[in-house]
Amino acid sequence: MKTLRSKTGPFLERPYFPDGVIENTCADELRAVGLLPLSPEPIRIDRFIEKRFKVTPSYEELPEGVLGLTRFNQQGVSEVVVARALDEESSKVAERRIRTTLAHEGGHCLLHTHLFVLATPSHNLFGDFTETDAPKVLCRGEVGQESRPGYDGKWWEFQANLAIGGLLIPTQLMAPALEKFMLKSPIGLGYFDHERSEEAARVLAEVFDVNPAVARIRIKQVFRTDSRQQLLL
Repeated sequence: MKTLRSKTGPFLERPYFPDGVIENTCADELRAVGLLPLSPEPIRIDRFIEKRFKVTPSYEELPEGVLGLTRFNQQGVSEVVVARALDEESSKVAERRIRTTLAHEGGHCLLHTHLFVLATPSHNLFGDFTETDAPKVLCRGEVGQESRPGYDGKWWEFQANLAIGGLLIPTQLMAPALEKFMLKSPIGLGYFDHERSEEAARVLAEVFDVNPAVARIRIKQVFRTDSRQQLLL
């Protein structure tokens, strides 16, 4: 794995993932455990965590502003936890926020477990070592939200958020889900109808059972703007 020198965070180096690597990793991991559907439908993200990391997501009272956390031990992932307040809210929005939080934690599990396995209590990682035998990453704020202005140098949060889209809305399932929003150029190239992006986000939200903000971010990630201001897949 390639690494880069880091000016922020607890490490001198950080893992580097070229464009498409996180995307492909998520698809490969879903496929490996039989949870990448053949057609667009909600990803069973809780089941993915169970099958891939051998842990069942649980709910705990977490500090204010913390939506989830992942605990690690010398063998790897030991627990994935979601704030109990989300579960108790019992609304569609909250249920979808749980899915997003699980995908974010899944991103940490896929991309950062090796860092925690090599960690020691004297080498603090991402979150805290209040339990000396259980290093963990605390995920604060509204993960996967458009309104989030930045990551304050927290590259691990940025990388985990990239995994949200790859795990909940795999690229190969987007084209069939958004078929009616795809146009063709005079030379036959397909491109996304940017003028209908809000409608498309609502469709993605319903098909993949995510909140609209997550769907909007995913559209921006997958459909790139070229010099003619067309969004190409």
